[in-house]
Parts: sequence; C-alpha cells; structure tokens
Amino acid sequence: MDDVNLTLSMLAAVLISNSVVKIIPVAIPAPLVQILLGFLIAGWFNHGMTLNPDLFFYLFLPPLLFLDGWRISKESLIRDRIGILVLAFILVFLTVFGLGHVLHWLIPAMPLPVAFALAAIVSPTDPVAVSAITRRVPLPPRLQALLEGESLFNDASGLVAFRLAVALALGGSFSISSASQNFLWLTLAGLVVGVVTTRALLFLRNLFVRRWGEEPGPEVLFSLLLPFASYFLAEQMEASGILAAVAAGVTMSYAELSGNALAATRMQRKTVWDTLQLSLNGMMFVLLGEQLPAIFRGAVQVVQETGHHNPAWLLVYAVAMCTTLILLRFLCVYAYLWLRRGLSLLGLHHDAETAQANPRLVLVLSIAGVRGAVTLAGVMTLPLTLADGSPFPARDLAIFLASVVIIVSLLTASLALPPIMKRVSFPALRRRQEQEERAEQAVRHASAQSVAQTLNDLIAHNPESSGARYTAMADRVLSTIAHSPQGDGLEPDLAEQALEKDMQIRALHAAREAVYTLARTHQISDEIARERVRLLDLIELRMS
Repeated sequence: MDDVNLTLSMLAAVLISNSVVKIIPVAIPAPLVQILLGFLIAGWFNHGMTLNPDLFFYLFLPPLLFLDGWRISKESLIRDRIGILVLAFILVFLTVFGLGHVLHWLIPAMPLPVAFALAAIVSPTDPVAVSAITRRVPLPPRLQALLEGESLFNDASGLVAFRLAVALALGGSFSISSASQNFLWLTLAGLVVGVVTTRALLFLRNLFVRRWGEEPGPEVLFSLLLPFASYFLAEQMEASGILAAVAAGVTMSYAELSGNALAATRMQRKTVWDTLQLSLNGMMFVLLGEQLPAIFRGAVQVVQETGHHNPAWLLVYAVAMCTTLILLRFLCVYAYLWLRRGLSLLGLHHDAETAQANPRLVLVLSIAGVRGAVTLAGVMTLPLTLADGSPFPARDLAIFLASVVIIVSLLTASLALPPIMKRVSFPALRRRQEQEERAEQAVRHASAQSVAQTLNDLIAHNPESSGARYTAMADRVLSTIAHSPQGDGLEPDLAEQALEKDMQIRALHAAREAVYTLARTHQISDEIARERVRLLDLIELRMS
C-alpha cells in the first residue's frame, strides 16, 4: 500500500510541477521543480521511494525511448546522421577518456577504471530536460532535432562504456578487440532485434485486424507493449535493450506511414502516449529528487574518501566535472562544424543550411547537453563489492558526484541558455514552410479529385436528380477539408447527410493517402505528415 501511495504522490507532484511552471513569472524548467518536490517528499516528509535501477531501466526507459524514436523527424535523423553519430558515439568515448583522466588526477583515491565508469555514466544527455528548459526560449527545429537524435543513441553508447569500465574495475582484463566486438554486438544486435520484433508483431497484428476488424483500445494497448517486447528480447540476447526500443520506435514511425490505422485509433493513441510521456518524464525527476536527501546526508563520509575533510571539496569536484563536460562538448561540436563547413566550401559536402562554427552557437549546443535521471539510475548500479569481497572503491563518491552534476548541469542550462540564445542569430529555414505548402496543395488536389469522381458517379447514377444539389454538397465537403476543424462548414440537409458523409470520408481518405505518399517519398517530413493527418482525423471524428 505504501508503494501505491508513493506512486500517487509522485503523480501528484508531476501535476503540481506543471502548474507551478505556468503560474510563476520566472522561467524555471519543470525538471528542477520536480526534483525539488521529490526532495521535499523524501526529506521534509521523510516519505520517499528508493530507486531500483533495474526496475527503472525496464519500466521507464523502453516506452520513453520508443516514443522518441517514433516521433523524431526521420528527415533530420538522416540529414544530420553524421553530426548525431559524432555526438552520440565519438563525443561519448572522448568524454570517457578525457573526463576519466581528469577525475583520476583530481581525486587520486578514485581508481582510473572507476573514474572511467563515472565519466561514462555522466556522458548521456537528457532531451526531456533540454526541451523543458527551452520551452520559453525554444531552440531552432534543426538544433532541437540534433539534440534529440544524439540523446536517442548516446544512452546506449554511454551505458556500454559504463559496463566495460565496471568490468575493468572488478578485475577484468581489457582488450580493444574484445571491447569492440562487445560494443558492435550490443549495438547491431539491439538495433536488429528492435526492427525485427516490431515488424513481426505488426505483421501478425495486421493479419488479425484484417480478419476480425480494428478497435482503438486494443490497438493502443498493442503499441504500449511493443517497446517492452523489444527491450526484453534484446536484453535476453545480451544486446542493448535501449537501442532495441529506439529501433522499435523508428520502425513504428515508418509503419505508421502506411495509413492503415483508423482515425479514432490514431487520435486515442496520441492522447494516451502524450499522457504517459508526461507522467513518466515527471516521475523520473521526482524520483531523482527523492534520492538526494540520503545521498547528501552521506556527504561527510563521502568527502573522506577523497582525502579531505571539508565537504566543499565535493562541490569543487562537481563544478570541475561540469566544466570539463562542457569544454569537451564545445571542442567536439566546434571541430565537427568547422570540418563540415570546410567540406562544404570545397564542394565535398552539400547542405544549404550548413552552419558556421559560430562560438555562441557551439556554446548553446554545449550547454544544452544536460544530464538527467538515466545518469543517476546508471551510477546506482555500481556493485557494492569487488570480486574479492572488498568494498567497491569510491562508490558513494561516484553516486554523489553524478547527482550533483545532474543538478548543476540543469541549473547552468536554465540560467545560461536564454541570454545566450537571444544573442545568437539563426539562418531562416524555408524547408519546413515549403513542405507545409506542399502538403496543403496535396490535400487540396487529392480531395478535389476524390470529390469530383464521387460527384460524377452520383450524377451518372442519378440523372433525374438536380446536379446543382450535388455540386453544393461537393463545395461543402471541400470547404470543410480546406479549413481547420474549427471552420464554419455548412450543415447538410437530413436527406443529403448519408451521401455527403460518404463523399467526405472518401475525400479524407484520398487526402490522407496523398500526405502519406509525400512522406514515404521523402517530399515532406514525417513530422509534418503527422500534423496534417491529425487535422484530417479531427474532421473525420467530428463527423461521427
């Protein structure tokens, strides 16, 4: 019963935090408010939930990463694939090597393998915190997509590096070839399992739907179970369950472009997933806050592990870690943008929106890489003892530093990003506007063709009826589709209701198929396709 009450209290804290950030005049990101509420629940009321890392990874990460993979713009993912790979893999390994040595130099009591493990677990970024921080000063779409794409994959690379470092700390031997093989298996097998599992389950589900029909409720439940199936199978094969969940989401996104689902299914599925995303994201940070009182209470004992007696040294170490993380990220992003700009000038890389290595722009990307609950859950999986039974060295210190780094990075981003972004000018991006216009034209053209065909069929089969009546009906249908669902379409007469409804449904289906065709042929992004299809779904549901 206590666990139920704690879960309900965390959900209430999520609701309160979202209300607080809207009421207060100061732009405070929701994750910081949620961490504070979690801290109060555990510290002030002495009523918190202990974080179970295994349960956290199994319950929280699969659906959230699945949804990120589902909704991220595939156009941006493909277009910025090199930048995403640089940030998600090369930067992670540079962070492990660079920050690991810095930590070992600052804290000699922390063995180098443990320093590598701590550096690895603080390398993954948290897109939820970034989007919350930038909600009042939003990032440009391409910059946001780059950060989201990075976060999809650096969780996996960071956790893989973390596991290797922990194995080394436990007395295992390190081999570059063995580590490379392990990394390739975790990565490639995880991606393959996610794709194959999702495609197989979707195929079986489509067979069932074609035979017995579709109901929105079971379809929504099916989508909720998909990420857990992919994650579980990948983990059973000792592959990356995180990448399997991401791959499952990307596969689901492409499957969605087939347009097989009912409008009611798409609308209900979106509502359920939006609610789940809000709840899980918020609960992650509330849960993080609930761990802090116990972690901070041990600060005096933790500082003794470093050879000092003043707890202020812990803050010095945390600030040094955050500074090193930002510096490494700045250098990596700057080098990538400089190289891409150079290749573009030489004609070896074509991108109309290639950005110059503007120091302020690079600083935005560097500071926006904040850390979140994944870092805390990962660092808490550090073993308690070594193989010989002795205590794991600097375990409490690593947990404390990871916790402080999360908070410091959130505070730094929330305070520094808004003023920096006001001084950064971004080039006008016309691609999205052009794609929106292309989608609008396709909707108008396809619906007009469908209505014209239906109109001709009606007149041919009912020559005695007035053509003017059918023409007026067609005008009403096209007017409704051309405008948003809030438009002032005329209500049909009772006698014409069935005919007009049939005409409108046919036109909506034709318009949706035209939008999906544009998305499948990469003429518009899947993000724009979802937005346009949602408007068409609203029109169809309003008719029912």
